[in-house]
Amino acid sequence: MRRAVLAALGKEGTQGESSAMVKDLVDHWGTPGRLRPLVAELAEGGGDPAGRARRSYPHVLGFDKLLLLDGGPAFMLRAHLWHPGDASDRSREDIHNHRCALGSRVVRGTLGMALYEPCADGGMPAFHFREAPGPARSDWCFTPVGPARLRLVHTARYGTGSSYFLPPRTLHRAWNEEPGGTVTLYLEPGHDPTTPTDVYADSPERAAMTGKPPFTVGEYLARLAGLEGLLRP
Repeated sequence: MRRAVLAALGKEGTQGESSAMVKDLVDHWGTPGRLRPLVAELAEGGGDPAGRARRSYPHVLGFDKLLLLDGGPAFMLRAHLWHPGDASDRSREDIHNHRCALGSRVVRGTLGMALYEPCADGGMPAFHFREAPGPARSDWCFTPVGPARLRLVHTARYGTGSSYFLPPRTLHRAWNEEPGGTVTLYLEPGHDPTTPTDVYADSPERAAMTGKPPFTVGEYLARLAGLEGLLRP
């Protein structure tokens, strides 16, 4: 699968072509029948589980971020396991963007999403931070920028089998809409990990650094085994 993704991405040139290919890839691999054999192999310890565990962690936004395939600078393929909860809980992650484009497909459950853009007046107040990797890439470092305003431009609800593509720097936030939890396949087609991203919070009260402790190998394999169970017919 790693070779197939590398070959497909290597043929692309323009951003428009890349967006179509990234979406095609997550649509192709983001079905339980195709994803489950890969997850089952990895759950049994295939490849480099220690290396993948070091880059997998429980995200502060309420989901497990599990690295499946590391394509080096060309791509990263991850599974996101959004934990079960009350879909009526309207708590939201901070509005943010990413260093690179991304494609994602909902393999199981339902994901909500909202897109935003900065505006001079109107909209909603927020506080702007710049985020960059910490010294050992094991935490997020937040640098205050100042007050800002954002305008909501789009909302969507993605059910099982839905997919989307976000260009780099697109401001958004996502949340689990399914009481039983949600699984998404997530493809990043290459990026510079040193490039800062933007985060917009409700207030300036935020810790300067937030840790992202990686899973142990045992924890990582156990979560993969749980994911494989969710993908069974």
